[in-house]
Amino acid sequence: MRLLERNGWILERIQGSHHIFIKDGKAVRISVPVHGNRPLKIGLQSHLIKLAELPKE
Repeated sequence: MRLLERNGWILERIQGSHHIFIKDGKAVRISVPVHGNRPLKIGLQSHLIKLAELPKE
């Protein structure tokens, strides 16, 4: 979530355990599940990075 915020994504709302991010000029919304301190699975993490158009570094 910090990576999204550093790249211009804004937390629009929290719905249950999901944080919904938006960015001006983008039609997509990104939903990040937050379940305690459990990390995101690699596949979901890769998908979110691709949606946000972030470098894979």
